[in-house]
Amino acid sequence: MNPDNSIISIPSDTLSPSLQSAHGPLLYNMTNDYMFRAVLQTNNKVLRGLICSLLHLSEEEILSAEIINPIILGKSIENKEFHLDIHVRLNNHILINLEMQVADRRNWQNRSVIYLCRTFDQLNRGQDYNEVLPSIHIGFLDYTLFEESPEFYATYKLINVKNNTIYSDNLTLSVVNLSRIDLATEEDKKFQIDHWAKLFKATTWEEITMLASKNNYFNEASNTMIQLSAKDEICDRCRDRAEYDRTIRTYENTIDRTIRTYENTIAQTVNEYESTIAQTVNEYKNTIAQTVNEYENTISEKDARIQQLLAENERLKTIMKSHDANRS
Repeated sequence: MNPDNSIISIPSDTLSPSLQSAHGPLLYNMTNDYMFRAVLQTNNKVLRGLICSLLHLSEEEILSAEIINPIILGKSIENKEFHLDIHVRLNNHILINLEMQVADRRNWQNRSVIYLCRTFDQLNRGQDYNEVLPSIHIGFLDYTLFEESPEFYATYKLINVKNNTIYSDNLTLSVVNLSRIDLATEEDKKFQIDHWAKLFKATTWEEITMLASKNNYFNEASNTMIQLSAKDEICDRCRDRAEYDRTIRTYENTIDRTIRTYENTIAQTVNEYESTIAQTVNEYKNTIAQTVNEYENTISEKDARIQQLLAENERLKTIMKSHDANRS
């Protein structure tokens, strides 16, 4: 990477013959976490270039970038759930965890924090706390974590919520949103992070070839991709990962549909129950109202009868008084 991080085009005749002759769709691009791992583990220069961009460093600032959890590339994967995140020790002083995760499992916040804490918790018995190495977790996602405030490249730290004072520089979380390259800032473009994202998401060799001409890092990554794509054992492992992700997505979609069906059934049952209750209440109210009306009518009739009897009683009293008066 140049000191000013600017892009210097590579003459097309410097591209490898195999890359120049490559055409059509990619079988697997770097959003496949196995291809992502394979390219970065195979080509240390590509790993350095990516870290330079993400951490805004110059070439001279990277003395070493060692993957401390290498895998045997091409070896059959018995456990499809094994993790392909890449643990890097940078300059023997900083620990970096790189992870490609394009499917939204709705757990990234907790997952990334746990991974970061595991990376940070590396002191051995007897070591001083001041010997702890700064740890960085960088995730490449193909979806937006926070829809209300989408970003292309976001970085998070422990801060004071009142005055934004950084509590510690030793813990950092970053997220590259591969689905929103359009939101790349001028700073993101200056350090070519948007071009790395385009490289990861490229779906044709024509796109790869165009990006390869941007600078040596993309050229190296593109050549490594075409070399790995020619190896059956690498493609087999990429296919395994793709099938596993597809199975997980199908399973999650089935669960989502089941949950939605269950929720709809519950909502329908609740609505029917509420309607039945409302109908019963209305019927009960009508019955009470009818009973009250009948009772009031009965009372009114009895009151009228009483008034008639009282009037008749007064009339008889008057007759009796008149009769008594005549006898006297």
